[in-house]
Order: sequence, then C-alpha cells, then structure tokens
Amino acid sequence: MASFSSLVLPFTVIIASLVPSIAQLNPDYYNKLCPQALSTIRTTVEQAVARERRMGASLLRLHFHDCFVNGCDGSILLDDTPTFTGEKTAGPNNNSVRGFDVVDQIKAAVDKACNGFVVSCADILAVAARDSVVALGGKFYDVQVGRRDARTASRGAANNNIPAPTSDFNALLSNFQSHGLALKDLVVLSGGHTIGLARCTTFRSRIYNETATIDASFANSVRASCPQSSGDNNLSPLDASTTSFDTAYFGGLVRKRGLLHSDQQLYKGDGSEGDRYVEFYSGNEEAFWRDFGVSMIKMGSMGPLTGSNGEVRKDCRKIN
Repeated sequence: MASFSSLVLPFTVIIASLVPSIAQLNPDYYNKLCPQALSTIRTTVEQAVARERRMGASLLRLHFHDCFVNGCDGSILLDDTPTFTGEKTAGPNNNSVRGFDVVDQIKAAVDKACNGFVVSCADILAVAARDSVVALGGKFYDVQVGRRDARTASRGAANNNIPAPTSDFNALLSNFQSHGLALKDLVVLSGGHTIGLARCTTFRSRIYNETATIDASFANSVRASCPQSSGDNNLSPLDASTTSFDTAYFGGLVRKRGLLHSDQQLYKGDGSEGDRYVEFYSGNEEAFWRDFGVSMIKMGSMGPLTGSNGEVRKDCRKIN
C-alpha cells in the first residue's frame, strides 16, 4: 500500500482525477443562470445552523441518504401521497432524518433570488451539506452542480442501500464499493459523524453487549441516557465535540469510544488499512478536511440526473 504521505497530494491534483466522472456537473453551473443561487443557499444554511447547531449535521445527513438511493437526485425529499410511497418512511429515514423544513426555506429563498425555478432540490442538498460543514468549522470545497430532480423515489431501495448503524466492516465496505466508493471514502465520509447526534435505539446493543470493543467508562456514561428497555429516541452525541467539524470522531475510535457499531468497525486496533486511515486522520485535521471534500464530490457525482432527465421541482416535496 502507498505510504500515508501520499494522502496529502494537492487538492487540485485529486480533483483533476475525478473530472471524467463528474463531467456533466460543474461548479459554475449557476454563474449565468442565477449568480445569487449559491450565496443564497449559504446564507439560509448559516441562519438555520445559527438557530440550531444540530441542523448542520441533519442537512449533511440528508445529502448522504439521498445519494445512496439511486443517486443524488433529491428523491429523499418527496412526501408520501395516497398513491405514492417514497423514501421518508423507509427504516433508515423514518422518524430519524430531519431538516426538511430548512430545505423548504432554502428553496423559497433561492427561487425568489433567481426569479423562478432554476435551482434543483438535489443541488440544494449538495450545496447545503457543504455549507453546513463550513458553518461548523470545516473547510470549503467546490460543489459540482447541475443536477436535476427525480420524479420518483424508492422506499425499498432506501431500506436496502443506506448503511445501517449495526453494519459490520465487510458489509460497510461492500456497500460503499457498490456505489463506486473505496475504503478511503468509507473512512473519511464516516468522519461526517464528527457532528450530530444518534438515537438510543441505534446504539443500545453496542453499549450493553459489545464489552470487548468499547471503552467501559464511555459505555457507562452513555447508558445513563439510553436505558436497556426504554428511551428509544433519547439522543447522544456521535463524538466529544458534536457541533464542531473536527477530528474528534477519529480520536474517539482509537480510544474505543465510537458510539455506533458501524463507526467502531472502522478501527479494530489490528493494524489494518482501515486502522491506519483512522489513525492518520485523528492527527491530521487539514488532511481530513481536504479529503472529506474530495470524497463528498465523488459521492455527489453518483447517478446525477442531467440534461433532459428529471426535472427542476417547484416544490421539493412533490413532483411538478
């Protein structure tokens, strides 16, 4: 394996290697269509995160859960109707993903700024994810835009394609590879858990049953807010600095303080390649910020609708 010094290649060099896969998307897509589009999204995100710091993690998660289901097409935003069942009620999303009201606010603001329906809901999710990272202390990266919105969604695909918090390492890696992502992407994108909270029901088994892979004092502290038989929706932070986009998540994994089973699976203390990535990022904040941007761009290029495919929704919650 290449040495970890190779992870610090210039950002532009790494981006250049991705260009063929994202040729249909462009960071300058809205420059002529609506020059105010991206700044309007940023302002609305900054206001939402200022009101509630947790919202940054929620907006980031929406983009993840959108992209992992048939590509980054805004399908997660579609509401169920009497004749249509979308992704919001799928197991990984139901009573869990949030921030839809903020997306509505962004959509209204950007449509007003652009004097029409120019910016897709899928692009709003991608840009809002980046702006959330920056609002919480991470580094800026150029988002590729020009996506269009799906006219359908799949609850079944959401159930099958979004990685579960109980997933073991092999299942996680297989899932990411099936989406064209590599081990490095798995580790660095999981670093998005440096912000946000998780529900008791997603980590209860870990804190009570995984005694060999969890720090005892950490498990005891989390049990206080997550009883064995109640409090499913009680929340605990995913790392020690849950509103700061930093490397505390990786440091926690090294100390067996990963909250989710799927998180701790990235670091087993056996010297594996996954371990080496975790150790590297735990001590290299700049490298994490840079590589996170690269992997987000790579993820954001999964299955975009462009050209005449899909539509630009007038309302992110329903097709035109």
